[in-house]
Amino acid sequence: MDIKNELKTLIIKSLELDGVSPEDIKDNEPLFGEGLGLDSIDALELGMAIKRKYNITMSSNKEENKKYFYSIDTLSKYVEEKLNGN
Repeated sequence: MDIKNELKTLIIKSLELDGVSPEDIKDNEPLFGEGLGLDSIDALELGMAIKRKYNITMSSNKEENKKYFYSIDTLSKYVEEKLNGN
């Protein structure tokens, strides 16, 4: 499974998004607000889920995290970079 699908599945499971499938989450659509509709509490939960699954700690910089959490595209790029040691 590629990282984007892993992240979609992680989002659905960790945030208990009933009735949402990985195919419903578009790679380039915003995860927050008008896109998937997630909020700041969801961001915290998702950050913890990413830490558990990938052993990656998110930045303490709120603005940086907004960039990483913007979409599946940006989040998968961030996770891949961290997993590759960048």
